Amino acid sequence: MNSITTIAFDADDTLWVNEPYFQEAETAFCQLFEDYLPHEAVAQQLLATEIKNLHLYGYGVKGFMLSMVETATRISNGAASLPVMDKIIAIGHEILQKPVKLLDGVAETLDELKGKYRLVVATKGDLLDQERKLRKSRLQEYFHHIEIMSDKRNADYQKLIRHLDCQPEHFLMIGNSVKSDILPVLETGGYAAHIPYHVTWAHERHEQKPESDRFMEFKNIREVLDYL
Repeated sequence: MNSITTIAFDADDTLWVNEPYFQEAETAFCQLFEDYLPHEAVAQQLLATEIKNLHLYGYGVKGFMLSMVETATRISNGAASLPVMDKIIAIGHEILQKPVKLLDGVAETLDELKGKYRLVVATKGDLLDQERKLRKSRLQEYFHHIEIMSDKRNADYQKLIRHLDCQPEHFLMIGNSVKSDILPVLETGGYAAHIPYHVTWAHERHEQKPESDRFMEFKNIREVLDYL
């Protein structure tokens, strides 16, 4: 860890609250179609649609909204009314207007790290929405670079590391998703720290922890300071 010069942070559910808003939206969506299918069945259909559409829409609110519309049409066999579609759009708009709530210890930790390391945001999601959240978070001043990524695979991290003119062994990624924030970075030869969040999108869940001396797991973001 003494070799670390660049620290990248995931944003959603690492710096601020995100997934609970989507879960609230999913519940509201499922309630619209409780006359067609049980809640769990609607949720499963929505998830399947989201995953199917990731290569078209990417990650974020807009793709979620389009997937809700597609799922609604399929579940109702085309019978969903225009008022119901308006409610689905309103569900998506509500997410876009949610407040940005920083997780405990984020501002204090960034204060400690600023000036000692090159700090970066590396996050997936909709460009405009992530820019909105960064602006409202008032965290932009801490970061040397902000990368809003279409995906988080090995090649995506390699591209980011090259852009930063950084060697993998000098790079540390911090995030809440083992699948997206940890495994691909370890594959590049970098360091990765997992900070679990109490709720995770089903598509991001990965139960098995990696076995690597470059992997760490913390209870909260403040613990990062003890290892640097």
